[in-house]
Amino acid sequence: MQQVKIFKSLESDVTQLENEVNTWIRESGAKIVAITGNIAPQTVTSGKGEALGKGAFPPSDVIIIVVYVKPS
Repeated sequence: MQQVKIFKSLESDVTQLENEVNTWIRESGAKIVAITGNIAPQTVTSGKGEALGKGAFPPSDVIIIVVYVKPS
């Protein structure tokens, strides 16, 4: 049976998100069916922007959706 795992982070933390997803894949032993993602500027923060480009905008939300099958 296919299942879904969702990971969420901020644009400024994509390396940490990547590490989290890769670690989960290794440790779970799940058979990956599909991985998709999206980035959307929805997080409201105070202060100066923290986006990858260090611009005037707040960091964007990043979501990764993994469709997988549990190992038997």
